[in-house]
Amino acid sequence: MSRLTLRPAQASDAGALIEANRESRALHAPWVEPFTDQPGFDAWFQRQLTGPNLGLVAIEARSGGIAGVINLNQIVGGAFQSAFLGYYGMARFARQGLMTEALRLAIAHAFGPLGLHRLEANIQPGNAASRALVQRLGFRLEGLSPRYLRIGGLWRDHERWAVLADEE
Repeated sequence: MSRLTLRPAQASDAGALIEANRESRALHAPWVEPFTDQPGFDAWFQRQLTGPNLGLVAIEARSGGIAGVINLNQIVGGAFQSAFLGYYGMARFARQGLMTEALRLAIAHAFGPLGLHRLEANIQPGNAASRALVQRLGFRLEGLSPRYLRIGGLWRDHERWAVLADEE
């Protein structure tokens, strides 16, 4: 039996996601700044409805708690068939392997029903846990993007990690 389910985010997830993100601030900093209030949730959720993005929620089976969030962003079809992969786990479920399971499911969805060819994850070089996670899942390091994303008010370097459907 799987320890979690992965499903598209729903408007009814707002309260639980906001609470889990607030409780996980120390785990997330300085790597990611997820929403911690209703306007932030609304902006994130709206992007799922109107743009080329898919927000997925990993639900831990026994408790029904939110174990993590996975975003497939800037999904592009045509000759590209690619998306950017973003993710973060929740402190309550940290170090239990749930995000490895959740990302496996998300990758299978991206390369299966979505028909994508490539997923790219951009990770700050000092984020050892995230680097180890993508390595476990077969991603390879492609290079460094200096000052790639603005997080916490600073432009931060990121490593580009990628996996292709035929490598998975």
